[in-house]
Amino acid sequence: MTHDLFDLSGKIALVTGGSRGLGYEMVIAFAKAGADVVIASRKLDACEGVAAEVRALGRRALAVAAHAGRWDEIDRLIATAYAEFGRIDILVNNAGMSPAVPSHEVTEQLFDSVMNLNFKGPFRLASQIGHRMAQGGGGVIINISSTGALIPLPAVVPYSGAKAALNAMTVSLAHEYGPKVRVNSISAGPFLTDISKAWTEEAREHSNNALGRPGRPEEIVTAALFLASPMSSFTTGGVVRVDGGQH
Repeated sequence: MTHDLFDLSGKIALVTGGSRGLGYEMVIAFAKAGADVVIASRKLDACEGVAAEVRALGRRALAVAAHAGRWDEIDRLIATAYAEFGRIDILVNNAGMSPAVPSHEVTEQLFDSVMNLNFKGPFRLASQIGHRMAQGGGGVIINISSTGALIPLPAVVPYSGAKAALNAMTVSLAHEYGPKVRVNSISAGPFLTDISKAWTEEAREHSNNALGRPGRPEEIVTAALFLASPMSSFTTGGVVRVDGGQH
């Protein structure tokens, strides 16, 4: 059982974009492994629905509506989480967006929105919570990155740049807040989350990777549990690829 290998009993986790997709899978997996969870996304009702599922598993849950790209809302999220639980042991920067737009058509507003959600916001969360972790009992930060940061892709330049910055931030913060705080990235490939509804049928069935297919959302779980738990105690500043062998 994953509970035996990746025990998170007594831990407090905060997951942005936690109401659906990969974030939802990680929230439920963390709760099943024993963690209490803060679920954050822009829609409070969606967060409340997931919080109810977490409570049904016997764990505590807190739903918070927050835009993960805006510092004022991030600071309120942090204050609310610490007021409720007193600490955060695991932070997952999962919220993101990746609109495919030809580069010459990208507006300044779109560029800023993509950067804010994929890098500026995660930086604020990681730096503020990471500092508290380092001053306290330590903790773990997991940044959900993308193969777009490692493999050139057309029409998603701001997104790829933001995720590349996220990978660089991961290494920098691992050194800045270590040894008490471990910081790692998961480089996620194509997954069949809500975004895949806009894909072609061919893209939903086949992918340009070694496994020849997109990932199922639940296939993110073991990598997240590994990085969140003491089982990865000697892993920090790393980028773990969960992409089916993307090339």
